[in-house]
Amino acid sequence: MATVQFDLVSPERKLASLQVEQVQIPGSEGRLTAMAGHEPTILTLRPGRLIVNGPEGEMEFIVTGGFAELAPENISVLAEVALPRGEMSQEIVTDLIAKARAEHDKASQEDQAETHTFLSDLFHIAEDLGFHTNL
Repeated sequence: MATVQFDLVSPERKLASLQVEQVQIPGSEGRLTAMAGHEPTILTLRPGRLIVNGPEGEMEFIVTGGFAELAPENISVLAEVALPRGEMSQEIVTDLIAKARAEHDKASQEDQAETHTFLSDLFHIAEDLGFHTNL
């Protein structure tokens, strides 16, 4: 299978830069799988699992937002928050949910649908990963 250059960065650090076969991306309009030769696309991320398949196997990251730029020869993800799955903890989940709740509570009525969706996505990914969300 053909490979494509994949880069994942967050404001804190570069998490990945390697050749991969495909990347499953949690896009705001739904999950998308990108591979070599993908049409140029820019999409926004929603909270979820970003799964990378490469010659060394599968890697999983948790992202909470940002953008992905897809091109025939590279896939770049600029995430607001991104962590390898193994670094997720109850403390991190609790902090992310608390911050999202605070944003939701102070959002204008017009923006509350968007902040509610973001918060709901965080709850789903936390529960899917086995963390407590009844905070």
